Amino acid sequence: MNKKNIFERLTSGEVIHMNDPDYGVIREMVNRTKKLSNQLNRADHVDDIRSILGEIIGKKVDDSTTLFTPFYTNIGINITLGKNVFINHACSFLDLGGIEIKDDVMIGPRVNITSENHPTEIATRKSMVPSRVIIEENVWIGAGATILPGVRVGRNSVVAAGALVNKDVPPNTVVGGIPAKILKNLN
Repeated sequence: MNKKNIFERLTSGEVIHMNDPDYGVIREMVNRTKKLSNQLNRADHVDDIRSILGEIIGKKVDDSTTLFTPFYTNIGINITLGKNVFINHACSFLDLGGIEIKDDVMIGPRVNITSENHPTEIATRKSMVPSRVIIEENVWIGAGATILPGVRVGRNSVVAAGALVNKDVPPNTVVGGIPAKILKNLN
């Protein structure tokens, strides 16, 4: 029987304690990603940025996708980007649980997307609780919004600037506030 590696375990939603025997592999990947991120954030041409981002996520980034630096991620390999994606300055994606961004998504500056959490209980707090985030097609996420683990943002939706999204966003809606609530439906 093939044993899943720690990244497969995380993206499948398995809770991982920080004393897990495979946890060191995460540290190694973080070091790799930090080195590449330094190169990414020093690059001054969009094509170079796209190429280095592809190294970080382990997949070619489509020529229609644009990233403005700086950009921050802890691992990178669990990020999937569609076509015609725009990511503005100073975004942070924590992707141990997986982050999937589909086609035609616009992400404003200083947006945080995290697919990982920790239990509040003291005895288990040093565990990683991963949960995939999915941003569906044609979504617009406003400046300074935060998307929490396990959230699916529905097609054509808008997340208002500064919103804290802690539950799924239905398609064709505008959400805003802390926590985010539906503000209106879109035609």
